[in-house]
This record gives sequence, C-alpha cells and structure tokens, in this order.
Amino acid sequence: MEQQHNFLAVVFPGQGSQAVGMLAGLAAAHPEVEETFAQASAVLGFDLWKLVGAGPEDQLNLTVNTQPAMLAAGVAAYRVWRKQGGALPGWMAGHSLGEYTALVCAGALAFEDAVKLVRERARLMQEAVPAGEGGMAAILGLDDAQVVAVCGEISAAGGRVSPANFNAPGQVVIAGDAAAVAQAVEAAKAAGAKRALPLPVSVPSHCPLMAGAADKLLELLAQTPIQAPAIPVVHNADVGTHAAPDVIRNVLARQLSSPVRWVESVKFMHEQGVSLFMECGPGKVLTGLNKRIAGDARSHCIFDADSLAAALEMVK
Repeated sequence: MEQQHNFLAVVFPGQGSQAVGMLAGLAAAHPEVEETFAQASAVLGFDLWKLVGAGPEDQLNLTVNTQPAMLAAGVAAYRVWRKQGGALPGWMAGHSLGEYTALVCAGALAFEDAVKLVRERARLMQEAVPAGEGGMAAILGLDDAQVVAVCGEISAAGGRVSPANFNAPGQVVIAGDAAAVAQAVEAAKAAGAKRALPLPVSVPSHCPLMAGAADKLLELLAQTPIQAPAIPVVHNADVGTHAAPDVIRNVLARQLSSPVRWVESVKFMHEQGVSLFMECGPGKVLTGLNKRIAGDARSHCIFDADSLAAALEMVK
C-alpha cells in the first residue's frame, strides 16, 4: 500500500469559490479535468463543463448547479495531482460542500453518488427557506465569543440567528432569518466589528433553519453507499474523523444545520503534524484562511498548471 504523508493535508473549498472559466488552465494540459466533468454531466443530464466554461454566471451561481460544479472541480484537481505523482495525503477536509469532495477523494463515497447527493442537498437547502426570508453575513474583527454573544442576545429577543462558519480568527459568518441577521450586523458594529456585511446568498446555510432539510438529507444518505475512508477526513460538525458509515451519514446531515468549525479543523490537523495544507479546486479562499489559522504551516492551492507545478515541487 502506498504511504500516506502525515505532514500533508488536502482540503477542498465549498460554495463561493466558483467562477466562469475555472480550471480552464488545468484542463488545457490535463484530460482528467474534462473527464471528471463528463462523469458529472452524465449523472446530471446536462453539460456541466460547458456551463463552467461559458456560463452564464447567474446559472453557475444557482446553488443546484454550484454544488455539483465545485464537487467536480475539487475531484478533478485532486485526480490531476495524483496522476502527476503528487503525494498521498495523511489528512483531508473540506469546507461545507467541500466535505463531500474530501469523502470522494478519500474513497468513502463514489463520485457519481456524490454528484446526485450534492444536487439534492442544494435543492433541499433552497426549499427549506423561501427566497428572501433567510440571510447570512460576515462579521470581521470580533472574536468568536463576541459573535456568539451578539447572536445570543438577538435570539433571546425572539430572532433566529447563529454562527454558521468559524472561518478564521476574527472572521465568523452568521446565518438565520433575514431580519435577525440584519439586527446582528448592526449589533456587531456597535460591539466593535471592523466590518459586518451581508452576503449575497439565497440560502442561510449551517444554522437551525436547515433542520428540516438535514432530516431529508439523512434519508437520502441512508440510501447512499458509504464506506470507511482510506484517508482520515476531518468533519465540519464535530472536528472528528470517522470510519463507521452511519456515523459519517449523521455528521453529514448535522453539518447542514450546524456551524462549520473550520478553525478547529485546521488546528486539529496542524496538531497532528500537518505542516502543508494543499487546497484542490478553484480559488484561494481556504489557503488564505489556513495561513491565518496555522501561520507556521505552509499553505498552497492547485487550480492551474503553474500552481500544480509549484505544488509538486513542494513535496518532492
């Protein structure tokens, strides 16, 4: 069996990193990219690579299209990494949707099954809260406890808002009812936040408003074959690694209505000896966060031919 490299963690981005034309440079040199998207397209019944390559952007940004596109992009980048001789990581994790990408690349979930799952996950999320009723906002410059306190005060007064993503020190995303999120934005500013800004999203992810969707997702997961991952995957909901399929199903369902504990996840992997975090997929969002969380570890991303070449040099 090939050796896993404990110093290396591969991480996968979630929604928000998508862009028209993403991975075009990687695809030009590596056929695995278009092959991966063709697999996804066969499941979805439309040409996902064409949508990614040519847009329109508003169609790519629809949650039901973004989630399969980001899944395919992360899997494709990882397949290229491995085909070019990139080292087998000792750890994997993904941010929100990226957790499904991690499970595919770790061998716990078949890619085609994951494409179906994330498309349905997106649909359930969209259906759970009617458009315009929910919201999310990024709070910058307060510590986690202050954001928790702000949300707690508004919730105690009858609003529904809670932390959704603990992304990096001083960067927490909140989610809930649109009115409660707006109140929390003002309260965060009053508490000294450097910035507090609403996010352009149609779904308030990772908060209790998603509880109904999480229950339905668990039913879908119960029908989906899952096996123990060959590489440990650190999960968003509990910062744990799991081998039992039913436990994995439960943490994936919980993830939908629980905060993404990214800071703790990165710190946990760093404590296990990870000194290089490699982001596979478009954009550099996680690479930026990881540098702020584990400043003495190296962080790099793979999204085109040059970044791939640099990544391969880093693990020679």
